[in-house]
Amino acid sequence: MEEIKNRILEALYSLPAILIGLSFHEWGHAYAAYKRGDPTARNLGRMTVNPLAHIDPVGFLSLLILGFGWAKPVPVSTRNFKSPKKDELIVSLAGVTVNLILGVIFLILYVIFGFLPWYSDIVSIMLQYCFMINFGLMVFNLLPIPPLDGYHVVQCLFMNQRTYRFFNFVEKYSYVILIGVLLLNSRTGFLNALVKLVMMPFIALIELVVNLF
Repeated sequence: MEEIKNRILEALYSLPAILIGLSFHEWGHAYAAYKRGDPTARNLGRMTVNPLAHIDPVGFLSLLILGFGWAKPVPVSTRNFKSPKKDELIVSLAGVTVNLILGVIFLILYVIFGFLPWYSDIVSIMLQYCFMINFGLMVFNLLPIPPLDGYHVVQCLFMNQRTYRFFNFVEKYSYVILIGVLLLNSRTGFLNALVKLVMMPFIALIELVVNLF
């Protein structure tokens, strides 16, 4: 019974972080696409931070339960880009860049709020989820597996006539690979380790600045 209660509390504490992380991630894609000349996402109401416009039920539950998930992909029409490969690369990296920025901001807030006398445990836990989930979304989405952003980045950089068959194979079995990665992470926690590795330099830098005062 206690374990169920803790699970429910954990889900409630992490919910705001999940909604913020997913919504801003997709807004980043939509905004970058719009700035590069493609208004498709904006015209469909996807250039917003409203979670209702972006939530994918399976990806949302995966993030809530497993700690890694995704939202509905933002529609992009590459024919509107002046430099298709370059612009697609920028759009692909926009979402994870927004998550990185949010992760750093929430990490700084977590440290700053820790010095305030009215700082509560609930605020501490929620801020902790906010920076961890944003860093987690960044790392997860950079995996080179369709339909994640990392795959589009690798595709933009390396897809040609020689590598076409390889990319076609990866796309054909993308969801099998993705499920395999999630199952492997549930047993080994390798993605969690990657997230901590990415966060370490930022934590060290913030601690260095704090110790100066």
